[in-house]
Amino acid sequence: MDSVETARSCSQLLDRARAEGRSVGLVPTMGALHDGHRSLMARARAECDVVAVSIFVNPLQFGDPEDIEKYPRTLERDLAVCGEVGVDVVFAPTVREMYPTWPAPPATTVSVHGVSEGWEGASRPGHFDGVATVVAKLFAIAGPCRAYFGLKDFQQLAVVRAMARELVLPVEVVGCPIVREPDGLALSSRNVRLSAAERQAATVLSRALSAARAAAAAGERSGPALTAAMRTVAAGEPAVCLDYAAVVDAASLDEVATIVDPGAVRLLVAAQVGPVRLIDNSAALDGADDDPTTTAMTTTTTTTPQTADDAAAPARQLERTG
Repeated sequence: MDSVETARSCSQLLDRARAEGRSVGLVPTMGALHDGHRSLMARARAECDVVAVSIFVNPLQFGDPEDIEKYPRTLERDLAVCGEVGVDVVFAPTVREMYPTWPAPPATTVSVHGVSEGWEGASRPGHFDGVATVVAKLFAIAGPCRAYFGLKDFQQLAVVRAMARELVLPVEVVGCPIVREPDGLALSSRNVRLSAAERQAATVLSRALSAARAAAAAGERSGPALTAAMRTVAAGEPAVCLDYAAVVDAASLDEVATIVDPGAVRLLVAAQVGPVRLIDNSAALDGADDDPTTTAMTTTTTTTPQTADDAAAPARQLERTG
């Protein structure tokens, strides 16, 4: 496994692989790797000849100085994980490598309007500009490839897809299923910052999503009614401060008033749990497509944001409900 810190070295390795006729898979991460990341790497390993993983805590996407300061950094362990999965190239740049003018912000950034503006975009101003900018740079460094992202960050996936499509980047963006703990909590690098009590409270996100899915399975087609179901469950956990629960069109991320096609919508939830902000999402019905972001819009829109999560899965497993 090659571990490099410069963009030039990473590009040269991947260009050489393509010149030899080999396909490249890229897994962008911020490190603190967990089983969710492992699943992305394993998918890339199964589908591509050469797998590259980037490990970079991107300062542009953090609005809270405390959040970036306390974000876990475990590079030595991360490299070991990459080696175990069979990664070929690890790109672990410094901040100055990615942003030469740092701490002065870069003069060139990428903004994706529309899908970036609600939900996480509204709660974390500037966050998706930071995401789009760093991912655009990583795509430029990696060159033509397949790039693997988890569906847990559903809005991020929509932003990255829109950015790659509109900038005509030679990258196929692949969405991969959410990986959960046995009790349903979606894996996140931030989970390690939760106390035992907070960790238990955080499962309300997946329970809220489950409640909305149960209502949809019973025939409920009102977006506000499904949202109310999520909010009711979340309200039962006083340690969790709900930011939003929403039923949205999977393509546009506009809020849905009346569901025409349950397979074309997504349930979103976000909350503050102790020191950590957590997000989660799921399809509206069990068995729906894991990655519905290419589904045509078939819903009508209404009001603004609210909160929710997904069903507990047996043992750590891939979510197959959306």
